[in-house]
Amino acid sequence: MSRVPSLSRDAASIDQQPLWDRLEAERKVPTANIFRALANAPVLLDAFLTYANAMRDSSQLSPKLRELAILSVGHTTGSEYEIAHHQSHGLKAGLTEEQLAAVADGESTELFDDAERAVMALARESTAKVHVTEDTWAAAAKHLDDQQMVELTLTISWYNSGVRIMGLLGIEVEDGYRK
Repeated sequence: MSRVPSLSRDAASIDQQPLWDRLEAERKVPTANIFRALANAPVLLDAFLTYANAMRDSSQLSPKLRELAILSVGHTTGSEYEIAHHQSHGLKAGLTEEQLAAVADGESTELFDDAERAVMALARESTAKVHVTEDTWAAAAKHLDDQQMVELTLTISWYNSGVRIMGLLGIEVEDGYRK
């Protein structure tokens, strides 16, 4: 159960309505629990949305690699919420059901190419140990340019932050998401 109230548009003050307009325009309706919890800090939620949108919409990193990194973070930390929300994004980005299962098992099988395996290894190692070896970094950097490596680093770090936010606040997965 969430440790803070899950707010809604109905409970928001008149000066917070534009934030709810933005939230509903930019994200799914009904509003995800993470955003409903973060609405308790509206100024920070607004900045959170700006950064999240830039990560998603302005990156040169392919959506498929991004989702592999995010799902690897989710599985490494055991974040049910992150996994549930990003499986559908992974499918939209071109992952197959078989690949989703392989990410969950931590398998680096023939289902993935060298770049995909390297991205997953970097995300898992960074999440589990914080520091990554030069070999792990170099394996990913062999396939990505410097901008993409920075974007991958920010994506891995951002979703590690999200896992911690959800864990600290006790945010639960909404009904209707596969687990």
